[in-house]
Amino acid sequence: MSFQQYLKAVGTGPKGNKDLSFEQSQDMMEQILGGELFPEQISAFLLGWRLKPETIEEFQGALAACDALVQKSSISNSIELGYPFDGKAKNPYLFPLVSQVLASSDLNLVILGDDLQPAKSGVTTKDICQNIDLLENIKYFDRANYLPELHKLTELRNRLGLRSGLNTIEKLPNVTQSDYAITGVHHKPYVKKYMEIFSSRYKRFALIQGNEGSPELFSKGTLWLSTNRDIEEQIIDPAYYGISVKKSTQMLSLEDSLAMIKNPDAEFLALAKLNAALWLFISEKYSSIDEAYQSLQT
Repeated sequence: MSFQQYLKAVGTGPKGNKDLSFEQSQDMMEQILGGELFPEQISAFLLGWRLKPETIEEFQGALAACDALVQKSSISNSIELGYPFDGKAKNPYLFPLVSQVLASSDLNLVILGDDLQPAKSGVTTKDICQNIDLLENIKYFDRANYLPELHKLTELRNRLGLRSGLNTIEKLPNVTQSDYAITGVHHKPYVKKYMEIFSSRYKRFALIQGNEGSPELFSKGTLWLSTNRDIEEQIIDPAYYGISVKKSTQMLSLEDSLAMIKNPDAEFLALAKLNAALWLFISEKYSSIDEAYQSLQT
């Protein structure tokens, strides 16, 4: 199908727009990643697609096109952490500290990264992983290597400067064929969308009201856990564990973030332990978050 037809499907207005089938969406994404379209065509589609808006079936088709190109690896005993590619702007990352807490466990943390994408001008996972000594249990994968076709759209996306459907499908490419994964959601209406898009790809899939859309819990929030299509919901409150960390409201530089990671205070370390317990629980290492957290106190 010509790409012009896909542009018409998302760009003719409420009365003329049409949802794409799985196959059409897969073909659409194959053409976008194929490198033969004009930048104007891709930008116009991404903007129209967002405004239409995207459907679950369209996301699934687009993700299938990405899957066919991803350079896969196999990391056993791993959990894929779905961080947003537009970074964290106001708070530091916890995963380097969590990896220290988990150093004696057999759980590997899979981190994906790339150059900054729109729309939040934050510090990226790539920034952190390139500027800090990582333990062996962090497996970092750069998109320039595992999906260069999508990496090459970075300049175009930053010129557009807006979120698009790519921000959703890029978070969990399952590069390492992990059985477990977690990503963050801002609002409950996104839970059903993310569950339908991603849950079938993993043995156990979790969503958390994480900090800045990340899989990291900083304050009281909800955890949604999918196992065999059954969804469990529970509230996690750091205060229950005696943890009180005030989230920042100021923009942090990379230097600020690195300093907080390298010299964490007691509360920040305790929060890292709680997140470690959360990820151990999702990975079925323990039967509850409480049990996992208690195991980390020794």
